[in-house]
Amino acid sequence: MNLNLRAPEECKFDAVSLGEVMLRLDPGEGRIRTARSFRAWEGGGEYNVVRGLRRCFGMKTGVITAFADNEVGMLMEDFILQGGVDTSLIKWMKTDGIGRICRNGLNFTERGFGIRGAVGCSDRANTAISKATPQDFDFDYIFGELGVRWLHTGGIYAALSEQSCETVIAAIKTAKKYGTVVSYDLNYRPSMWSAIGGQAKAQEVNKEIAGYVDVMIGNEEDFTACLGFEIEGNDENLKELNLDGYKKMINHAAKTYPNFKAVATTLREVKTATVNDWSAICWADGEIYKAKDYKGLEIMDRVGGGDSFASGLIYGLMTTEDAELAVNYGAAHGALAMTTPGDTTMASKKEVEGIMGGAGARVQR
Repeated sequence: MNLNLRAPEECKFDAVSLGEVMLRLDPGEGRIRTARSFRAWEGGGEYNVVRGLRRCFGMKTGVITAFADNEVGMLMEDFILQGGVDTSLIKWMKTDGIGRICRNGLNFTERGFGIRGAVGCSDRANTAISKATPQDFDFDYIFGELGVRWLHTGGIYAALSEQSCETVIAAIKTAKKYGTVVSYDLNYRPSMWSAIGGQAKAQEVNKEIAGYVDVMIGNEEDFTACLGFEIEGNDENLKELNLDGYKKMINHAAKTYPNFKAVATTLREVKTATVNDWSAICWADGEIYKAKDYKGLEIMDRVGGGDSFASGLIYGLMTTEDAELAVNYGAAHGALAMTTPGDTTMASKKEVEGIMGGAGARVQR
């Protein structure tokens, strides 16, 4: 496949993300409702991808987001700096001290165990990035003067507000003008779209965005809810889709949007909160490639596994333009990320490639 990537020497960034970064508060092995202490992390569907590209794969990345200019915003900036992601594109927004003008988002997340599923409880209304408009970012400067090889954004950010819908479309259009490759994770969350027009608005926005996307990522609910696809082979609740159904879905997406150069989805069968079967498939150049199966994958924290899949996929596509190799990078990286706590990866490229090559869980000395 040929992505027509910009040359590294003409770009400051290999990749940037556009989206919200929240403070994740994690009760560890306990539950949110009974916790007396929380461990703090940073996390966000779009940001997690460039964090993985930087921390695991060594690429030059930045984050386009906005924070309320207060102590919590500075804490999140500190987390981002620890992950090696460039913070110079962050918009710092004035706040009034109690969050009426804007605030920083919080995401309480418990991991789940066995028959008890993971639980997320977010507190993200009126955040700085949800109030940001296209005028708050100089996209011509970012994509034109600085130079960006790859932009990653997604449907979680698009669903935050009317302004975020406009901002993501403006960013993608400008990125394409300067030859930046665009990836998008549909990531449909009905609760987020409900306040700004529901599924009808989700389809209106995502169908427009899809016309500019090079690499589209999503599962069966994402494609049906966001793009209005009717997929054969799935059950009435859209909870199970066999492999043939996934292949039909991906082929349909590629046929509907000829601008797509790759379409990918993870394959997950949930046995319990802590044991899943895991794999992924990717379409490119008319062929569908399936990653290695990870049967009975034992999970510590599943949140962010899909984002780590996306970062591995993007790394593989950027460095090899080989969809089969890329989807295996993605599946291995996602699998490893779910064996550690927090939204973001703690894996190394060496570990990812070892898992791809069949390395086991023996002690390494």
